[in-house]
Amino acid sequence: MMKETQPAVQFYGGKVVAFLPVVIFLGFCIEFFVVLKAFDMGALAMAALIALLLTALFVKGSKRKNYWEAVYNGVKESAPILVLLLVIGMFSQLIKTSQLSGGFVFLARSIHMSGSIFTAMIFLFVCIIATATGSSLGTMFTCFPIFYPAGVLLGANPAFLAAAIVSGGIFGDNLAPISDTTVISASTQHYSHRSGTAEIGGVVRTRFKYSAVAGIIAFLVFAIFGGNGASSTSDALSKAQVNPMSLFMLISVVLMLIVAVIYKDIYLSITVGIIVGVIVGLATGSIHPSDIISVKDGAPVGFLVEGVSGMMSTVILVLAVYGIMGVLHEAGALDMVLHVLSSSRLGRSVVGTELMMMLGITLTTLLFGGVTSAAMATFGKVQDELGRAARLHPYRRANLLDGFANGLAVCVPFLSVFVFIGSQLTQGYTTAPTVSILELSAHLVYPFLLFLVLLTSVLTGWGRIYEDEDGEEIKRL
Repeated sequence: MMKETQPAVQFYGGKVVAFLPVVIFLGFCIEFFVVLKAFDMGALAMAALIALLLTALFVKGSKRKNYWEAVYNGVKESAPILVLLLVIGMFSQLIKTSQLSGGFVFLARSIHMSGSIFTAMIFLFVCIIATATGSSLGTMFTCFPIFYPAGVLLGANPAFLAAAIVSGGIFGDNLAPISDTTVISASTQHYSHRSGTAEIGGVVRTRFKYSAVAGIIAFLVFAIFGGNGASSTSDALSKAQVNPMSLFMLISVVLMLIVAVIYKDIYLSITVGIIVGVIVGLATGSIHPSDIISVKDGAPVGFLVEGVSGMMSTVILVLAVYGIMGVLHEAGALDMVLHVLSSSRLGRSVVGTELMMMLGITLTTLLFGGVTSAAMATFGKVQDELGRAARLHPYRRANLLDGFANGLAVCVPFLSVFVFIGSQLTQGYTTAPTVSILELSAHLVYPFLLFLVLLTSVLTGWGRIYEDEDGEEIKRL
């Protein structure tokens, strides 16, 4: 009988100790989100690094060198994602600098919307802004101060309006080709019959139908139930920054999306977006030459510099999470999980496999406090292996990974960073009430609908594609 191969990394206590970094990271998430009521990507990156350092204390003496080599091997796999995130940061910061949200304020003011229609239109506007910037939380921080107090005075239901802003941010996070979650979901899913991972353009193209169906229904729900019938005569929108010329920045966003889908080259699409965005921004006065790159008080500033620096916390977090995944792999823990999942009754069919994916990424996102990027980076490798065994195309795997991560898991009160931050951003206004965590969670229409749409897709096979011998998309095996 052949002797069982020992894993490269061994712990006192066995393979289960390999999950200690995940447990420690979870502990920090609870401490930050629930106890301290604070959220910061840099703090989460610190938590992941501390988790690696503490876990190293449990490695058997002869395997300590292997432990850090496993971390390095995991980090190496993240290199393409890290480069892309830094490039994405520059385009995202360009859109933020141009104050695109001010253009949408101008539209709302010009049309004289009712409260319910305002809520629905704000959902649409935030969807566009989040898709353009690729940042759900960044969009929320930008849009709440502009849209929330004004909308309440116009007769919008506070809970539905807050939920519309959060939902729009999640929509963009799910669909945007420059979102960190889109990048991670695609980059973790490998082809079985050719080299490389899922192309972002193809992922966005095949993902759009799920996001669109959920988004259209959410829009209608907000349009019907988003008002409370009480509006103020105060011209609240005039108090917000109004910049109609910033709407021309949508030209760069549209071109970026078109190039990404047609050429399946995200670097080319971002380059086009930045160049066109700078030209349009300068021509319309939405940005100034000093907004591109300049020096202030001896330090470089501008969207190019700030875009890169603003992504550094996320980059470090991704580095650390991939390091944790390297340890799980070399310790044999991932193989253990895959064996349990693949040998279960669900693993005997494609539908069952996809249901396991749904449960796996949903639970992982819950454990990580709604930090979808970290959850996808953690569960992505498991999803990759499960999906390849079922011959599911990388596009399908990436879409289920990202969609379910942005579904029910981000609606759970006290366990979701989206709900926590959204509630916090409704505080401090004299003209608008604070929306509680429970209220906001109950009104998050889009994530709930996205979950239902994807669950329907899993149960009916709608949109399911497989990988043929050349790595191309086929509908049936």
